[in-house]
Amino acid sequence: MKIKAAIPYRIALAGFLGLFALLMLWNTVLAPSLHFPVALVLLSTVTPLLLPMRGFLNGRPKSCAWLAYISLIYLVFGCSEAYADIKTRPYALLEIALSLMIFFGATFYIRLIKDAPH
Repeated sequence: MKIKAAIPYRIALAGFLGLFALLMLWNTVLAPSLHFPVALVLLSTVTPLLLPMRGFLNGRPKSCAWLAYISLIYLVFGCSEAYADIKTRPYALLEIALSLMIFFGATFYIRLIKDAPH
């Protein structure tokens, strides 16, 4: 069975957009930080996603690889947050799922376009 490269790319794209929206909502509406300004928290959490965004949206393999690496940071953060705070556990579990969607989607996309005939 031959899988088209568009399927994993769409999975990674859904994970990317979902994680971006989750981080924006989590840090502003759902559970804003009481100790740090919201702008600083948003800057530190959302900025890493924005770095490879242009290349990822254009389907460039190098940007997809960087996005896969960056998604692992969100995976680790989601795991630690799910373990540490029971109030934000649902958001952290969603962050884990979305970061895994990005990681596996981007990884398989790179693999499939590398093997595709030119």
